[in-house]
Amino acid sequence: MFEDGGRGVKDTSPLIFELDLSRNLFESFGTVVRICRELEGLKSLRLNGNRFQIIHPESEPTIRSALEAFKEVKELELEETLLSWESICEIASNFPVLDRLSGSLNHFTSIPEANLSTLASTLTTVDLEYNELTSLADIAPLASLKALRILHLKGNSISAIRSHPDAPPPIFAPSLTYIDVSYNAISSWSFIDALPTSAPSLTALRLSNNPLWANPVPGAARPAGDDQDAAARTTDEAHMITTARLPSLKTLNFATITPQDRTNAELFYLSASRSSSPLRRRRTRRACWSSTRRCFGALCAFYGEPDIVRRDEVDPSFLEARVVRVQFVPGAGVAAQETETEIPKSFDVYAVKAIAGRMFAVPPLAIRLVWETGEWDPVGGFDEELGDSSDEEGEGLEADLAVEIEAAKGFGEDVELRKGGRWVKREVELADGPRQLGFCVDGLSARIRVETRQ
Repeated sequence: MFEDGGRGVKDTSPLIFELDLSRNLFESFGTVVRICRELEGLKSLRLNGNRFQIIHPESEPTIRSALEAFKEVKELELEETLLSWESICEIASNFPVLDRLSGSLNHFTSIPEANLSTLASTLTTVDLEYNELTSLADIAPLASLKALRILHLKGNSISAIRSHPDAPPPIFAPSLTYIDVSYNAISSWSFIDALPTSAPSLTALRLSNNPLWANPVPGAARPAGDDQDAAARTTDEAHMITTARLPSLKTLNFATITPQDRTNAELFYLSASRSSSPLRRRRTRRACWSSTRRCFGALCAFYGEPDIVRRDEVDPSFLEARVVRVQFVPGAGVAAQETETEIPKSFDVYAVKAIAGRMFAVPPLAIRLVWETGEWDPVGGFDEELGDSSDEEGEGLEADLAVEIEAAKGFGEDVELRKGGRWVKREVELADGPRQLGFCVDGLSARIRVETRQ
């Protein structure tokens, strides 16, 4: 086209302003320069999927012609070229007014320092989607882009701000207002809390399709309801928590945050951070809210501190509701110290005896387990010394107590009552059998005495 005297690009298509040369067989970037220098109105150039072997201009005149050819180009795409970041910057330096640069799908694990030339003052948008970045620190050299406004990091493996807990966080230019970190591996609110430090002027964020978005309170139970409704409630919850944590945010996941939205989000966050409902119990709440004292204090100063409501009930969907915290106490014939363990409610008495035998180094078949209920029962005969009750009343109490003992034995329990005066402690021996522990004791904790059989 250039040597045989045929018609050039300028003659055939002089008005081209957007040129896509993706997935061709160009080996030298000089070929692209010779094509583009005939297009005076060129604004956008795509070179995706090419495999350039020669990047450096062959001569000084070629450098000048490259600057002339790309003097009006504002957008450049070098996606899936497998070039290094330094090579991409070297090519982009031939574009004196470049506004947007895309280097997606190049398997970048980090961005090294490179000669940015005029890019430091012209680039406003950088696209590094679908690479292999794991933290914002991997792209710290982009902090030298003084005009950077938009940063696309979709589809990487980003999970943190810092590459190491002791490393300083990257701080981008004050011009950066939008970051897209959707489809990454963000699972902790510490990432959101640190964003204002790395991007102090951030006003727009895309955070969807991260583990954090699907589970805003790590360790909490999934909301009740069908999958679609539960997912919608979880998304709304994550949206409100994010809005409250980032006071400067104006757009989240392409949704504008109105003043009413912010008020609702902050009030929700304020109440949720102090709530002890099953969804936000103390363990999970600590992980979710521990690093937000400054935010919480500011909201308390504005709205007033919420009332703290404590609840001790356990959500049945939690694993904690399916185990019993058993405190084994050594009794007659057992020489050991008290020990505590958690046993699933579904374990039968045989399994509980095996656990106790292993803990106290006693054959399981040689021990008996006595549940100390902590309850007290009245006993007949106590009023003989005090003289304040009749014989008939005492006999009635003894009869009632005998009925209770017979009822307990009907469930395979051997009830032992030790006289201590007016009231006696109720103790229940766990009889051998397939009966599950959850049906033998009440509640989520039990004190069981381990004795050897006489």
